[in-house]
Amino acid sequence: MIYYERTVTDQISNNIFQRKEIKIMALVTTKEMFKKAYDGGYAVGAFNVNNMEIVQGITEAAGELNSPVILQVSKGARAYANHTYLVKLVEAAVEENPQIPIALHLDHGDTFELCKSCIDGGFTSVMIDASSKSFEENIALTKQVVEYAHDHGVVVEAELGTLAGIEDEVVVEAGHEAYTRPEEVEEFVDRTGCDSLAIAIGTSHGAYKFTAAQCTRNADGILVPPPLRFDVLEECIKRLPGFPIVLHGSSSVPQEFVKMVNQYGGNMPDAVGIPEEQLRQAAKLAVCKINIDSDIRLAMTGNIRKYFAEHPDHFDPRQYLKPARQAVKDMVAHKILHVLGSDGKA
Repeated sequence: MIYYERTVTDQISNNIFQRKEIKIMALVTTKEMFKKAYDGGYAVGAFNVNNMEIVQGITEAAGELNSPVILQVSKGARAYANHTYLVKLVEAAVEENPQIPIALHLDHGDTFELCKSCIDGGFTSVMIDASSKSFEENIALTKQVVEYAHDHGVVVEAELGTLAGIEDEVVVEAGHEAYTRPEEVEEFVDRTGCDSLAIAIGTSHGAYKFTAAQCTRNADGILVPPPLRFDVLEECIKRLPGFPIVLHGSSSVPQEFVKMVNQYGGNMPDAVGIPEEQLRQAAKLAVCKINIDSDIRLAMTGNIRKYFAEHPDHFDPRQYLKPARQAVKDMVAHKILHVLGSDGKA
């Protein structure tokens, strides 16, 4: 347990008293986060973590802006960084930022065994993604995970509908994605007991979210993606009043960082994301969790490429990872303030 001591001032009549208040700080589930977000018309950012600099950048931004935050770990991140290392990094972030609620979430768990491992290993939230399976198979696997998770005080995110794009080992080719069918959401939630539901309304994983054929081009030749299907979202909200909705694949792929990557030796033609104003609109509705990963990768990579170009004689990782960490922090702060609306909501 982590103990957080603060001084609280009380006033009774004309007398002012100060007392010490000690709070136990620990990783939290998303249950209370989502209730506040739903009622408050904002979303909580779920940012993927792979190493120390990313964890630090995310939580420093959230801490300074007094925002709740979800740190999520994919199957690929566990393979890269090791489960134990990632959990300990997140626990350190909790200790360094005791004033904000932090949840540790498994992103795109694809088996019961993987979800169980994360539940047993200290995660407070898991996602079971059985969206590629039949409706009945999705229900059966999701329910199995929910029963085990709830018995251990952990919450579960499930998914209906499939997103195109690539995220670690999640690969869905363009043309094979499927919007969520609103007529299925009530039965799915009732039969599985899941705590939140990721739906497909036109977002997509990765930095190459759409093909050129799916988009138009603006005056500068930049691809403009098709709008999100707010009609699908609104119908799901009607059928699941008060229930938290999740959006995956919600990076906006800022063109300034695409340009930076390309300027300093990269090759990312036609990388395009979800317009931030559409995500903010979704956050004002029932979307309580918005997943962001590619934007952090772009900000880090662009700044590291720039640093190498400007300092070809440097070789100390601390030299180039410091601006990379600041880029993560700046990106997350921007998302909290201008997309999620979660500042001051801790």
